[in-house]
Amino acid sequence: MSIRHGLLALLERGPRYGSQLRTEFESRTGSTWPLNVGQVYTTLNRLERDGLVVQDGEDDQGHALYAISDAGRDELRSWFETPVDRSSPPRDELAIKLAMAVGAPGVDIRAVIQSQRHHTVKAMQDYTRLKAQALADVPANRDEVAWLLVVEQLIFQAEAEARWLDHCESRLVRLAEAAATEPEAEPARRSTARGTDRPRTRR
Repeated sequence: MSIRHGLLALLERGPRYGSQLRTEFESRTGSTWPLNVGQVYTTLNRLERDGLVVQDGEDDQGHALYAISDAGRDELRSWFETPVDRSSPPRDELAIKLAMAVGAPGVDIRAVIQSQRHHTVKAMQDYTRLKAQALADVPANRDEVAWLLVVEQLIFQAEAEARWLDHCESRLVRLAEAAATEPEAEPARRSTARGTDRPRTRR
């Protein structure tokens, strides 16, 4: 849905053709979520089917232009005004991996966590360098400001993931310590009295 509404937002600035929309979308988001032209045109066809965009002739090079309709503007306004739904979060591969690793035979879950933490911290450092490069000069246009917002979101997301991984490791350590201090269950005592070590039968 973000691609759908992202294209509508770009079309609100004026008619565009497919590859132009792809270029502007990637410029606005710093190519964080790259698109291919086929994906753009598939989305445009669906938007046209739903009455949110209309074809608007061609440019001088013969590219088919698309323009946002009044219904598309209403849809875009609603998207901007409605909070992003977090009640049904997307599946997170890392959370699923750790959940399945708990108790899995032959899996060192702490090694899994440490490997992921190394990757996450490196990604955070890479994003921080990108932010520093973006701030080296004052953002000159809306695309640079938009990219700065995106890269900062990626930094915050990586920071949160690193903290969560630290929490997961601490929880596993506490559980291991608790398990080590639990007394072993005593074996059930069998009675030595005659006839009580096996069930009686009726004759």
